[in-house]
Amino acid sequence: MKINWGTGIVIAFIAFISFIMYFVINMSVNSKYNHDLVSEDYYAEELQYQNDINKLKSAKALNENISYKKTNKGLVIQFPNGFDYKNIKGKLFLYRPSNKQLDFETAISLSNSNLLIPDNRLVDGRWNIKIDWQYNGKSYLFKESIIY
Repeated sequence: MKINWGTGIVIAFIAFISFIMYFVINMSVNSKYNHDLVSEDYYAEELQYQNDINKLKSAKALNENISYKKTNKGLVIQFPNGFDYKNIKGKLFLYRPSNKQLDFETAISLSNSNLLIPDNRLVDGRWNIKIDWQYNGKSYLFKESIIY
C-alpha cells in the first residue's frame, strides 16, 4: 500500500490527537493526580474578603509592620516594637502551594515581640504566610509569599 503525503498528514494528526486525549483522560481519571482547590470552602471565604481588605489597609497604615527573617532556629516573625506583645492575639497560617499536607495553622502566643516557627516545621521552598492578628480590639492582616 502506498501512502501519499496527504494521508501521512491525516495519520499524524490522528496520532497526535490520540496522544493528547490519552494524557487528558489519564490526568482526569487517575486518583494518583490530586486536583485540590486552594480552599475547600472558597465561597464562604469570598464573602469575608472585604474584611481582609480592611485589615490589610489597617496594617499598611501602621508606622512599622510585621517583619520576618530566616535564622538557624527557624523563621522569626517580628511584631511592631510599639505594641505591647501581651495584648497581641491572633492566628498564623502557613500555606505550602506544592503540598497540602505541609500546611499548618497556629495561634499566636508571645513571650516577647518575636514569634519563632521552628526549622523542623518548614521545608525549603515557597510558602504563603498569613498572619491575622488583633491588638487592643483592632484587627490587622499580614500576607506575603516567602522563600524559605
